[in-house]
Amino acid sequence: MHADAKHRFPGGSQAATDPSEIRRTERWLATARVFLAISALAAIYMDPTQLGQAPVAYGLLGLYLIHGVLVMTLLRRRQQSTPAFRILVHTADIVWPAFISVFAEGPRSPFFLFFFFVLAASAYRWGLWETLGTAAAEVVLLWIESFVLLHVWATRGGSLPWRVLSGLQINVTEFEPKRLFMLSVYLLVMGLLLGYLAQQQKRLRAEKAAVTRILAKVRVEAGLTGTLQQISREVANLCGAVRLLVASQEIHSQRVFLGELRNGDGASSDFVWLDSSPRDAQSYLEDFPGEVYYGANEGKRWSVIALDREGNPVPSPSSEPLARLKERQSFRSLITISFTFGGEWRGRVLVFDPSWHGEIQEELRFLLDLFHQVGPAVYNVYLLHRLRRRAGAAERARFARELHDGAVQSLIAVEMQVDVLRRQAETAPAVVGGELGRIQGLLREEVLKLRELMQQMKSIDVDSRKFLSVVTDTVERFERETGISARFVTDIEKLEMPGKVCREMLRIVQEGLVNVRKHSQARHALVRLSSSPSQWSLTLEDDGKGFPFSGRLTQEELDQMSKGPMIIKERVRLIDGALTVESNPGLGTRLEVKVPRGGEVSDEL
Repeated sequence: MHADAKHRFPGGSQAATDPSEIRRTERWLATARVFLAISALAAIYMDPTQLGQAPVAYGLLGLYLIHGVLVMTLLRRRQQSTPAFRILVHTADIVWPAFISVFAEGPRSPFFLFFFFVLAASAYRWGLWETLGTAAAEVVLLWIESFVLLHVWATRGGSLPWRVLSGLQINVTEFEPKRLFMLSVYLLVMGLLLGYLAQQQKRLRAEKAAVTRILAKVRVEAGLTGTLQQISREVANLCGAVRLLVASQEIHSQRVFLGELRNGDGASSDFVWLDSSPRDAQSYLEDFPGEVYYGANEGKRWSVIALDREGNPVPSPSSEPLARLKERQSFRSLITISFTFGGEWRGRVLVFDPSWHGEIQEELRFLLDLFHQVGPAVYNVYLLHRLRRRAGAAERARFARELHDGAVQSLIAVEMQVDVLRRQAETAPAVVGGELGRIQGLLREEVLKLRELMQQMKSIDVDSRKFLSVVTDTVERFERETGISARFVTDIEKLEMPGKVCREMLRIVQEGLVNVRKHSQARHALVRLSSSPSQWSLTLEDDGKGFPFSGRLTQEELDQMSKGPMIIKERVRLIDGALTVESNPGLGTRLEVKVPRGGEVSDEL
């Protein structure tokens, strides 16, 4: 099973796998250990009675402080913390409080905090069972000390509550079973609670990481199939499943789609679409109770659990869907998660033979929450994919229409004129030269139209670094192809313009030049770009016949009169700009586009 999946299970107390996180955890624990030792020394300095009759505890606490500083130094010098090093340090942490408590008023002294630190360190490093095991180890050490002090050295000098050991007086009263029993219970309960809290925290972090990782697989550029493959692989690894099946149905057309991913055992992990029929809807999409459903074969009967959309158990879920599905698929256990998308699609994900290491209902709730978050993201990829297909179809239809109404019709007309000219060549040769010149002009016009159409179809990849050179090339090519004198003028040396503004400005320049060629009958054209602290300004001027109105009109006035270049007006709106058209019939036209600066325009397409 995937490593992250083990983190989620309450019974799977796995340490963090990120070396940097492990190192950071050990550093914090080392700092806390040193701070605890210094605080203990300060406390007994202010109140020496806390050490009872054993000043030797000063030395033990000093050694504990040296031990903490040594561990901190090693952690700062080493690039990583190995498991053996962590176990060694943790073992020392278990032994120190049990040893110090012998000389410091027993385990019930204020230095009981040392025991708590060991449990917290275990919970911080690992999880439930390690923390509970640490508590049990501390309890065992305390009972061993009790046995040694009360029985093995029972004949040594001194009277209760003190006994003499190697010249040191030790309070053995605190190690009597009746006092040690409740302390043992405290340690075990504290270890259980701290371990459980740590396990829950690690589980939540692992679940969050799993959701984030799977959401990161939702990429538009990968397409719908690629996205489903990545997500299916992650879910199969997360559940330890051998196979995953996605069954979906388009509600309006009733079409059924099946996709499968096989996982492990050397099998291909590619997501493949399977042949499907309407009867598959009955097998895979009908009759499964609840939003998420789990069933396992236990010999002659099925064990079944189902949860509704809120994660509550469904009473008495039926096992009949499993029996029917078993006739078509081979499996021992199964998870199904239902989904619906926008009233257009319904479906179910079937996870075959998952591996469980924890409480089943908790894992089903996690899968339910996971699909609630991932499902809308996948649906967005589908909607964008469908939108792109429709946009592509509309663009292809427009392209075909432009060709049919433009180039194709013109070429048919040219072909007919050539045929007539061929017949006239023998009877009226003087006419041939003039007609050929006219036909040549028609062909040149259609070539220009085709180039302009191809230019509109071409995607633009231009930013502020390329913009000035691309506009210069566009104007120069326009002059070469049309014979109209054209110039591009700017005083900007370094342009800083958002990518979307660059793309739309370039389209405006291209569309404006096309209009000059088609409609203006101009001999000269000028494109000018300028900049101020508050805006960019693009101007297109020509000396042609102008628009069928006189004066200077804003974009709002043009819209009210239904006049002006429609495509340019739409592109100006996309970048929150302002368009002004000044027309002098017979003298020319001046278009001015002003775009505000300051990040108001989003750079998204």
